[in-house]
Amino acid sequence: MNDTVAVYFNGLEGSINVSSILAQFSLFGQEITIRWYGAIIAFGFLLAVLFGGRMAYKWKISLDKMLDVLIYGTIFAIIGARLYYCIFKWDMYKDNLLDIFKIWEGGLAIYGGIIGGIAAAYVVCKVRKMNFWNLLDMVGMSLLIGQGIGRWGNFANQEAFGTNTDLPWGMWSSKVSTYISSHMDEFAENGITMDPNKAVHPTFLYESIWCILGFFVLYAICKKARKFSGQLFLCYGLWYGVERAVVEGLRTDSLYITGTPFRVSQVLSAGLALVCLILLIVLTVKYTKNPKPIDGVDYFLEDELKKQKAEEDANV
Repeated sequence: MNDTVAVYFNGLEGSINVSSILAQFSLFGQEITIRWYGAIIAFGFLLAVLFGGRMAYKWKISLDKMLDVLIYGTIFAIIGARLYYCIFKWDMYKDNLLDIFKIWEGGLAIYGGIIGGIAAAYVVCKVRKMNFWNLLDMVGMSLLIGQGIGRWGNFANQEAFGTNTDLPWGMWSSKVSTYISSHMDEFAENGITMDPNKAVHPTFLYESIWCILGFFVLYAICKKARKFSGQLFLCYGLWYGVERAVVEGLRTDSLYITGTPFRVSQVLSAGLALVCLILLIVLTVKYTKNPKPIDGVDYFLEDELKKQKAEEDANV
């Protein structure tokens, strides 16, 4: 199956051939197709996990406990991402409930995934006696790695693009044109004017660059300016929220609050950024005036080590 399309950019001569298929082969008589989207998402996830494992080692967090967080967090992140999407696209699923389970057809929302994954992580931290806020700091940096890399899967699929633009990096392909032509009525309902023959904003690229840059910013804060547990995750919420609130306004595939012209992710992102900014200011002032040493050590593990040492001293 030939799935290659020519992608053109306003500022470049010629085109770039892009395929959504990485490999195809037969296995036990069955045709297997591996798509770039899944491979790129998996690669981003793997790097995020490896980074999280490295930070867990440095912060003396039990890797056994981290594995529990990874397993349950991943499962509920997928569930959350799917439910979030289906709730705001309920008209598509209310008469075909079994379609909700067809995640291979697309329809996963990043915010739903974050909510589901964090909720599961909170429960695991309570059960396994882990420092939830230290974990969130690690998650914030890891998420930026996964999102920054994973967004390139959208390029392979030629999806998650924005409105028309004349900027040099504006892109066009037959897939983009076909999508625009088949959704003109939907665009009109949402007050969006589109020309299928013009280039569009590569919004996935904007988010990828912002997330990768954000990772280095948060890592620098972690190394030089971390004052309290949870600070890095609040920085993540502010950094990502600002970007998504802006870029979501350019997207053509946004989920909308039913009966309103407001985009779900745009409203949520703006609210998230504002809340995180306020908390960062308040808590940074608090911990600057009353500094407390933080070394990233899981406090439950630290308590256990202190108790063990006290018992050893008592037996001497």
